[in-house]
Amino acid sequence: MTKNPIKRNLISTNSLWGLLVFILLFIAGQPSAIAQQSDSTSAPKGKVLDQVVAVVGNTLILESDIENQYLNYRMRGSINGTEEDMKCEILESLLYQKLMVAQAEVDSIEVNKAQVSAELERRLSGFINQFGSQEKLEKYYGKSMSEIKSEIHNIVKDQMLAQQVQQKIISNITVTPSEIKAFYKKKPKDSIPMIKTEYVIRQIVRKPPVNVEEKLRVKKELLELRKRILNGESFSTLAILYSEDPGSAKNGGELGFYGRGQLYPAFEAAAYKLKPGEISGVVKTKAGYHIIQMIARKGDYINVRHILLVPKVSIQDLQKARMKLDTIVKEIRSDSITFDKAVEKYSQGKDKNNGGYLLNPQTGSIEFEGEQLAPQVSFIVNKLKPGQISNPVPFKTDNQKDAYRLLYLEKLVPPHKANLKQDYTRFEQWALQDKQQKTIDAWINEKAKDTFVRINPMFRRCRFRHQWLHGQQKQESQRANPEQ
Repeated sequence: MTKNPIKRNLISTNSLWGLLVFILLFIAGQPSAIAQQSDSTSAPKGKVLDQVVAVVGNTLILESDIENQYLNYRMRGSINGTEEDMKCEILESLLYQKLMVAQAEVDSIEVNKAQVSAELERRLSGFINQFGSQEKLEKYYGKSMSEIKSEIHNIVKDQMLAQQVQQKIISNITVTPSEIKAFYKKKPKDSIPMIKTEYVIRQIVRKPPVNVEEKLRVKKELLELRKRILNGESFSTLAILYSEDPGSAKNGGELGFYGRGQLYPAFEAAAYKLKPGEISGVVKTKAGYHIIQMIARKGDYINVRHILLVPKVSIQDLQKARMKLDTIVKEIRSDSITFDKAVEKYSQGKDKNNGGYLLNPQTGSIEFEGEQLAPQVSFIVNKLKPGQISNPVPFKTDNQKDAYRLLYLEKLVPPHKANLKQDYTRFEQWALQDKQQKTIDAWINEKAKDTFVRINPMFRRCRFRHQWLHGQQKQESQRANPEQ
């Protein structure tokens, strides 16, 4: 998937699926299907499912909460086991969240309005983009955006509270070397995973600056495009022909709806000043230079189209960068300077302070599996042996600027079954997660005894992981046998 170069924050923490669950959870009476970009049909009204299936403290869990989530999981193809088992799992996850929220009140844990609003806007913005527009979202649910916000505000707040409580429970948990070894020994051999080939790669980057003449050329070209649009040519057509934003150019430069704080500040400031159909002057961001046209605005959400032009580094400056790296690689290979010192002294990459290590965007670690490497990186490092460094190779920086770099293969680990010697940090993380989960499980079982928890008989057959019914069964037993 191509990144949109003007987006400041990508929605990664929560998938569309997570957004859908949160939205549908509190919109009873609406269908639980994703509108597959439908322009013409709104959803039919469904049956309101308002039977209380559980009570935790002073909060209720409705049958509609479970049904909505179940139907969405089914549509996604994420059903494991029977319908009954899946609904039991959903109920238990809701019980857990409600218990955490109740504890947040006891511990006086709060999330401020600004935090909740920011998270709510972030999620809704991504959801609007999936539907295609705010109008389609509103039409689908038969509700205004303000009504949708109001109905899901509390669920977002509850989740944030639950996360804080959980973090408090596990914040001081650590694992010792002996616990890590014990965890490894207790692990059934057939459950220990295979580790694929792994690479640890470092780089030295030289990024030649864009000269003033090139910046002036790009600005002039954008002003000429703006003049053509004002004279009657189609902004969309010109965006398809000229824009260098690969994410939006094919859509005529249209970005879809975004809220405040989600685009580059300069881009956003210019866009929010526009009226529908109006075109901005040239706007500079980290991505390059833009002209922007307002399509529509709904409250704090805007939908704009833009044309992006990226100033290019001159061939002469690129050659200078390559020649500088030629000199550096000769010094490293002749042991005149270590790779560490070369990174510190010469690299212009953002990872300079990290020793030049490439970070895996999927895991945040310095280890990459083969398929996680960018093709151009894989092509180079697969020709290297551990400890070898490449010749200068061209590449594009994160903001699509031309540059050169040296790639150094620090370590290559062949495929193997996970073991303590080679994968100690992995087992440390797995042991920590296991200990954290056991701590949370124990906390839930203990708190469930002292919290008012009631579960509808229709869910009594569930095989819960936690002892939710312990207190309820005890009280029922006492009522049945008052003399005991």
